[in-house]
Amino acid sequence: MNNFSWQCPTKLILGKDTIDQVASEIKALGCSRVLMVYGSGSIKRNGIYDKTAKSLNDAGLYFKELSGVEPNPHYDLVLKGVELVKANDLDFILAVGGGSVIDTAKAISAGALVDSLDTFFEDCFLGGKPVTAVMKKGAILTIPAAGSEMSNSCVITNTKTGFKRGINTFLNYPQFAILDPTACYSLPAYQTACGCADILAHMQERYFSNTTDTYFSDLVLEASMKAIIELGPRCMENPTDYDLRAQIMFIGSMAHNNLLGACRTQDWASHWLEHELSTQYNVAHGAGLAIIFPAWMRYVHKANPRRFIDFFSNSMNLKREAGEDEEAFIERGIKALEAWYQSMGLPIRLTQIGAKDDRDFELMATRALSGNRTKAGNLMKLDHDDLVAIYRLAL
Repeated sequence: MNNFSWQCPTKLILGKDTIDQVASEIKALGCSRVLMVYGSGSIKRNGIYDKTAKSLNDAGLYFKELSGVEPNPHYDLVLKGVELVKANDLDFILAVGGGSVIDTAKAISAGALVDSLDTFFEDCFLGGKPVTAVMKKGAILTIPAAGSEMSNSCVITNTKTGFKRGINTFLNYPQFAILDPTACYSLPAYQTACGCADILAHMQERYFSNTTDTYFSDLVLEASMKAIIELGPRCMENPTDYDLRAQIMFIGSMAHNNLLGACRTQDWASHWLEHELSTQYNVAHGAGLAIIFPAWMRYVHKANPRRFIDFFSNSMNLKREAGEDEEAFIERGIKALEAWYQSMGLPIRLTQIGAKDDRDFELMATRALSGNRTKAGNLMKLDHDDLVAIYRLAL
């Protein structure tokens, strides 16, 4: 078990009608001029925008809006947000949406205070230069998936350079996160499925570790992964079941606030691999993870087969058959995981998202290891050729 220091300052507020509390939470932080960040307008169709605006207006808070956040959020919109903050003397960033919206808000909160915005992406996202100051921010979560509402990370795509990169810093934690399960009732089934795949992946990245003597966190991770595997399909069948939505929201937040991975060396190679899929093929992050994780498992499982046997046994309820060797059991487990993705309508092969051959794989592997990176992953250290091989397994 590794030494660790863990702190999550985000105030988590989960329950029905909790969106009404947003203005009081902002005022309690001493802020009064808000940038509301959201996506393509679904929050206006499902009433969440009206609830949020009413809370802000009733409390006398001034706010400007920045809409148009896309999946795999773009750096150009971050720059527009920074301009709005500076032009209107705003002091708080409010994200109303899913992980892409929250990541955009986090990037704006940092970009508004950096010394040089001209080199912000190159310095901090690509080069790893530490962020030293950020604006206060909060989130109203509408899509449980990325866990950004309670995490120290944000990931942004620079469409001009083709790089999708993140910043991990304690300063990224929102001051509060409001989770109203009823806000998820109108989610399309595909978004729910992508969200569940993303939540599972955040726990898998922590679980597949070579760190020993992690019995307690192993049990918590195995139970949490089992929960999302069981609850995800049930929620898709019953999209307005409050308790199912509430549990998935809670698991999503806990999956990525790093409590479950604090004592162990984590992997994250699959996320690096998937970020290149998102950039190259514009696939939803959760769908990309459904393609990458089985291929990654097939490539690296011999580095620590016990981890995979435990995952399939304890989180997916698979039992080894009489005479079944480790290799056969692990392959059966991978196929069961693929069947779980497919049951929710997710792709499991690159050909399903437009990859016709391996012509892009060299470029994607090169990008994945560019900047301040050398090798990917920790369960098994992966170089350029390893990444290309995993992409080929995913075809």
